[in-house]
Amino acid sequence: MSLRASQLNIGDTHSEQVATNLSRTQIVQYAGASGDYMPLHTDEIYAREIAGYPGVFAHGMLSMGATGTMLTNWVGDGRLTEYSARFTRQVWPGDDLIATAKVMALDNIEGQHFVQLDVVTVNQDGQEVISGQATARIDP
Repeated sequence: MSLRASQLNIGDTHSEQVATNLSRTQIVQYAGASGDYMPLHTDEIYAREIAGYPGVFAHGMLSMGATGTMLTNWVGDGRLTEYSARFTRQVWPGDDLIATAKVMALDNIEGQHFVQLDVVTVNQDGQEVISGQATARIDP
């Protein structure tokens, strides 16, 4: 069953845990799937000794993709018409991530219904790692 405009109000939220104890293996698997082998994400020695970080960290797009899963779980597959995000903090191995979408507007454009969403993903300490917006086509 798809999300319906008649079920929503401005200010409604939906949250979902999108990562639990993110592992280095998952980060490297994402590197392989995406083709992004930047050493900040895959090479512990490079990340620490050359780049000066505490260690490797997740790709921003890994966090964005996990957040996108929450969105499609809520609004339905094939419903997103726009999705943008800003990476606000690194995501480290061991992090848990919770993504939340908040209804900001409900629009009816030429007979089609859309929901405008603000999106935030935080780590286990409540620190924002993703900030973004999304628009989805929804049923009446």
